[in-house]
Amino acid sequence: MTRAFICGVLGLSLTSEERDFLREARPWGVILFKRNIGRPPEVRALTDSIRDAIGDARTPILVDQEGGRVQRLTAPHWRKYPSAATFERLGGEIERAERLAWLGARLIAHDLREVGIDIDCLPVLDAPQPGSHDIIGDRAYSRDPANVARLGRAAAEGLLAGGVLPVIKHIPGHGRARADSHLELPVVDAPREELERVDFRPFSANADLPLAMTAHVVYTALAPDAPATLSKTVIGEIIRGAIGFDGLLMTDDLSMKALKDDFRTRAERAIAAGCDVVLHCNGDLTEARRVAEGAPELLGRAADRAEAALSRLAAVPCEFNAVDGFRELDAALAMTA
Repeated sequence: MTRAFICGVLGLSLTSEERDFLREARPWGVILFKRNIGRPPEVRALTDSIRDAIGDARTPILVDQEGGRVQRLTAPHWRKYPSAATFERLGGEIERAERLAWLGARLIAHDLREVGIDIDCLPVLDAPQPGSHDIIGDRAYSRDPANVARLGRAAAEGLLAGGVLPVIKHIPGHGRARADSHLELPVVDAPREELERVDFRPFSANADLPLAMTAHVVYTALAPDAPATLSKTVIGEIIRGAIGFDGLLMTDDLSMKALKDDFRTRAERAIAAGCDVVLHCNGDLTEARRVAEGAPELLGRAADRAEAALSRLAAVPCEFNAVDGFRELDAALAMTA
């Protein structure tokens, strides 16, 4: 039975210990990082071996392939994609920016499908605000939440057109955080009315998309004692309620320093708060085993949401000429060089 967690692995190929762990723990998915990326045939062999070890050809393989600062598949085998913020500058009119955001994501999907990756942790729907930490920065499409919503939607549709599932992040909004949650727990003191006006807006506009990732951020106006990932109030009243997201909700990485409990407790608290699936990224098997202990079998409404997400992969990717796509994107980039 599949368990409600996603884990990482350490290298370019599975060790025997990792293979045994995947077979026994049966995570819902596996996420790759730059440490796992070699030549394209090596990546394809790794994704095939992960699915073989778990015993399920539908096991999703995830990656963070945003472009800009966050890109796991890189040169010399893959091109460098522009950051999200680039599209607003390139486009001029918002409709042109939407076309370019769609195109960039469609090209990324083309790359990912070829090596067996079918979920991309994109788009970032955070809207940076004055004084916020640069951890989001140019990973965001705009500072204007309306433009974030439209350009994020375009990117998500580009991925879906290429047979890759998007993950909207970091719900309900990391844009005004003044700290990097990889290193410490950010606390946001904005009133709920301001959060609804700015931070929630891109997520509400994209609430029909299949997957979302939580923010390890405390919002004092919503739940002052716990980050969103671990808060029943934020997940139930805000993410599922006010924002209206009913897809599969995964945590951000449980190994980030914003969280302080042992790894089993982190997983248990996230699931108890309402997350469907927990995410552990660094490939440390000792930690991953503890996360697996805290992750239940994927059952009930969470299983339904997971199945609904994967069913979106059943559609055949639309016809697409990647060579022409790269030419169009390169021409747009050259005009602002």
